[in-house]
Amino acid sequence: MDKFNPVDMSVWQGRQDPEDGELALRWHDKVQPWPQAGHAAPGVALVGFACDEGVRRNKGRVGAAGAPLAIRKLLANSAWHLGRPVYDSGDVHCEDGDLDAAHGRLAERVARLLDEGHFPLVVGGGHEVAFGSWSGLNLHLAGRGRVGIINFDAHFDLRMKLEQASSGTPFFQIAEQCAAQGTPFTYACLGVAETANTRALFARAEALGVWHVLDEAMTPAELPALLSGLDAFIARCDHLYLTIDLDVLPAAVMPGVSAPAARGVELAVIEPLIAHIRASGKLRLADLAEYNPSLDQDNRSARVAARLVHQLTK
Repeated sequence: MDKFNPVDMSVWQGRQDPEDGELALRWHDKVQPWPQAGHAAPGVALVGFACDEGVRRNKGRVGAAGAPLAIRKLLANSAWHLGRPVYDSGDVHCEDGDLDAAHGRLAERVARLLDEGHFPLVVGGGHEVAFGSWSGLNLHLAGRGRVGIINFDAHFDLRMKLEQASSGTPFFQIAEQCAAQGTPFTYACLGVAETANTRALFARAEALGVWHVLDEAMTPAELPALLSGLDAFIARCDHLYLTIDLDVLPAAVMPGVSAPAARGVELAVIEPLIAHIRASGKLRLADLAEYNPSLDQDNRSARVAARLVHQLTK
């Protein structure tokens, strides 16, 4: 069994409205601890990646390790609208600075949850979470079908891994792993900020065949074209992994990230795209990254993150 901290269910508490009965249930009423012995009905499985070692290495503002707990607290009091079980499988930590080992533990947990028929939703942590998440899906699939990665992000996160991995390297690491195992690297990065990515990163994205859309092209008026492009991308894939770096959102909506967006992409655009990806029937795994509670204002960012969890699981 992989080494995870025991599941702490004490965070799952909140308002009760007994006068409205079953119609007034909230997440804290329904979330169950994941039974590590297995035999649970397939559902959504939350996994925390309490780590910002990659952010530190990337010279960002640390604090994202506190995200899984903070997001759970906001989710706990959210109204329940799901028709399937939700399990909390606890957190993996990276307190010793060994990011490779943390990636390995996360991959093992994601693979096991997938093997049991669950939909893993990983809550980071810095965007270094992406390599661990993808590695788990890769372990589970063992080469069965083409995996498409869809990343809502202001950054390509295609920095070359030199001595160490970081929050800026996950998709370069994935590309390297795909090349090593002879599988295609199929990557879409939507919401890219031109000012936040060097020409070297744009050149690397082109060389790797990355489909990208700039933030300025992701507007409500452009939704039909975006959905058409998404359909073409999804048609090439057998399985999808969706990763959302919360710094893709406008700074006014998402202040609690290491690198707030100067422009960003509105929720009015992000949410229909999420719904479209879900409706494809190919989504196997999702994660949220880069929320930093120490930089939040009145839990505004945590509320948005909790809303996105709702959108991903309904």
